[in-house]
Amino acid sequence: MKKTKINIEYQLNSASLNVLWNSISTALGLAEWFAETVTVKGTEYTFSWDEHEQTALLIHSKLNNYVRFQWEEDKDTEYYFELKIIALEITGDLALVVTDFAEPKEQEDLILLWNKQIEVLRRKSGI
Repeated sequence: MKKTKINIEYQLNSASLNVLWNSISTALGLAEWFAETVTVKGTEYTFSWDEHEQTALLIHSKLNNYVRFQWEEDKDTEYYFELKIIALEITGDLALVVTDFAEPKEQEDLILLWNKQIEVLRRKSGI
């Protein structure tokens, strides 16, 4: 079944660019809010939750801007997930734009999952 692209923007008032960048681009930062543990071997990131493990490849990254991963199961497809930092023009605050893909029946669950994870990011990093 074909997946649909989803973009979700989270405004992060008073976020520090350095803190946010480290939270989305390093194993230690990702382990604070995205997964229980994260290990990195080159461009291969292994994310672990309880007894579940999933591997993604870092396919693109631009310093202080975005990281784009592709789950191993999505290899050779157009599907990925991306975490992109943007500055909001009016307020100057930072926002995190999450791009992900889901099958139509899984879209609401995926959005709820991202909402939960970003709430953890806010709590753990103080943004």
